[in-house]
Amino acid sequence: MAVITTVDVERVRAAIFIVLLSIVSCSGCSSNPTTPSASATPAITVYEVGGGVSIPTVVKEVKPIYTAEAIRNRIQGSVLLGAIVLPNGTVGEVTVLRSLDTTFGLDAQAVLAAKQWVFNPGTKDGQPVAVRVTIELTFTLI
Repeated sequence: MAVITTVDVERVRAAIFIVLLSIVSCSGCSSNPTTPSASATPAITVYEVGGGVSIPTVVKEVKPIYTAEAIRNRIQGSVLLGAIVLPNGTVGEVTVLRSLDTTFGLDAQAVLAAKQWVFNPGTKDGQPVAVRVTIELTFTLI
């Protein structure tokens, strides 16, 4: 069994693999703020897209990599993530909404990649605000 170090994690985070990306807006969501969970940045109001709140747009995406174990087991499919895009365009809290793989590490790789993304932040009344978005990352073997 291999030991993963901080350097290894950073290398994994920097690796790129081909994925399909789509940011799904929340249809039917209100523009009313919600309170983030305890693990999110404290004292920040998080909005849903709609009702005067614009969706953040991707400036820089980092693509997740396949783990060797997932390749050997031919795991393919999508991980659906919920993420909070902060007013400065960075990604705060990321949660797995629909898992693809917890055994071979693809869910974790998707989260690591999404945390490195950069956005033009969403706005409300012309001001940058924290906005909850959905990110779908698809793993496909070629």
